[in-house]
Amino acid sequence: MTDADRLEPALRAVAGARVQAVRVAGDGSASVVVDAQGLDDAARTTLEAALTQTARDLGVAVLRVAMTAARRARRIIAVGSGKGGVGKSTLSANLAIALHRLGHATGLVDADIHGPSQARLFATEDQRPEARGKTLLPVMSRFGVPMLSMAHLVRPGQPIAWRGPMAGNALGQLLDADWGAIDTVVVDLPPGTGDVQLTMLQKYKPAGAVIVSTPQDLALIDATRAIGLFEQGQVPLIGMVENMAGYLCPHCGETSAPFGEGGAEAVARTMGLPFLGRIPLALAIRTGSDAGEPPAAGEGPLAEAYRAIARHVLAWLDHNG
Repeated sequence: MTDADRLEPALRAVAGARVQAVRVAGDGSASVVVDAQGLDDAARTTLEAALTQTARDLGVAVLRVAMTAARRARRIIAVGSGKGGVGKSTLSANLAIALHRLGHATGLVDADIHGPSQARLFATEDQRPEARGKTLLPVMSRFGVPMLSMAHLVRPGQPIAWRGPMAGNALGQLLDADWGAIDTVVVDLPPGTGDVQLTMLQKYKPAGAVIVSTPQDLALIDATRAIGLFEQGQVPLIGMVENMAGYLCPHCGETSAPFGEGGAEAVARTMGLPFLGRIPLALAIRTGSDAGEPPAAGEGPLAEAYRAIARHVLAWLDHNG
């Protein structure tokens, strides 16, 4: 194999689809063009160091790394379920934070128009978005994730009694905001398969969808309906997450399974979908969420569980462009 044949696969193993071109010069030096869209300064520095070290390990003494910021289409990750009460909003919030902490410029849209909850999870209930003309500017959370929710546009506790077309228009207002350098937007969909989901599929084609379910049979039945909706809309399925996968006792550390165990993983295997991971039913998730402190923003086993799911999502995005 030539040096170029060995070098390019090694660099792609580090940076995935961000590697746009690799060239090896006659003097043994090399250059690589990397798409750095969405990466902050720290992430760029870390990536450049990893690429340089990889080249050195292959005997390339000098690697010139050119970071580009060619704008690409903003990717939407839809997070859905067939029913409420499975922890979809909590998963969406923690996934967005985990993606941000892994170096990707990530925003969040709370698409549950009638029952928004993300403002509480991010402790941004008292903030209101500014506007540039008719375009909203997302609210910046203290976790580095800009976000928009109907909770930012109405009074606390105000009921949102809108019919389908109005809900669809509201979703458009949130998604068409000025997201700036954000290249990935996590969208927390409402439960079910109604108007908001249809608007999303028809007007804002997601790059992929994450399905959330608890292990119990009833939730899994509804989750398969959500899967069917995305398949009909030709939205690729990134995989399934099993939420509330065992109760983690904060006192003794023992785990029990009030909702059963392994159900979502079994369904994913049966349907040929990737299984992205499981999140336990833990008191710390509930207390942190109520206090506007999502676990993914901290450290420890719960934060790592969300980061592991985020890594699977990023690997899927890198592989599927």
